[in-house]
Amino acid sequence: MYTYKNKTALITGASSGIGASFARALAERGMNVVLVARSEDKLRELAAQLTEQHGRQAQMVVADLSLPGAAQQVFAAISALGLTVDLLVNNAGFSTYGDFETISPAREQAEIAVNVAAVVDFTHAFVPAMLTRGEGAIINVASVGAFVPIARQAVYAATKAFVLSFGEALWVEYRKRGIRVFTLCPGGTETEFANVIEVDVALKLDTPQSVVTRGLKAFERGRHFVVPGPANYFSVVVLPRLMPRGLFARLFAFFARQMLKPRGQGVKVRA
Repeated sequence: MYTYKNKTALITGASSGIGASFARALAERGMNVVLVARSEDKLRELAAQLTEQHGRQAQMVVADLSLPGAAQQVFAAISALGLTVDLLVNNAGFSTYGDFETISPAREQAEIAVNVAAVVDFTHAFVPAMLTRGEGAIINVASVGAFVPIARQAVYAATKAFVLSFGEALWVEYRKRGIRVFTLCPGGTETEFANVIEVDVALKLDTPQSVVTRGLKAFERGRHFVVPGPANYFSVVVLPRLMPRGLFARLFAFFARQMLKPRGQGVKVRA
């Protein structure tokens, strides 16, 4: 089991969705939290809620993780506050959507910066102190897209494949050195994801709270990754082993096109 009480967690992308749910769940378990995101108003509101409801210290650092050096700036702010980060939650991320040639290259470079570079930079920033203490933990938020190529979300799926591979490699490196590394790979979740890529989702979505609850349960058991939900696990872990990779990629692309429709087409949600 992992001991949360009186430790400090840093959560990126903490202003909404899975990140905010992590903040609430960890504060409820007795952790102080540092909230990192771009939206100062949302962070301030969440920090006040956590302090009022759980009596925990809630600090916030406003940062745009798509900008070079953002992780180092956050690390400097944390150091200036005199805080020790015991649990790093690399949650911040977003997707682009559409035929590859139609997507802004600058937007996809920002996507890579947030989904990949920031994960690496934050991990570099906080791992050395964890090793010195002989104790620490990292939770990386990937996606079911980490296991499969996704047409029209080519860069997003590739970034999440990186996060999963990166997390599993660090799990091997640090599992006997006091740092537990865990990767959470959720399926469709009720977040701002669909709004960012301007699609309607014809699929019943998990709540951020249920994703975080199942994720933390697996983390506490010492697992190195989890895909919440048996249907999600079968779809992206089991099924690809049963058919040629190319066939599965085409099948998954067809499924994705049925589930994600450009906004305004009046999709019907499937259970």
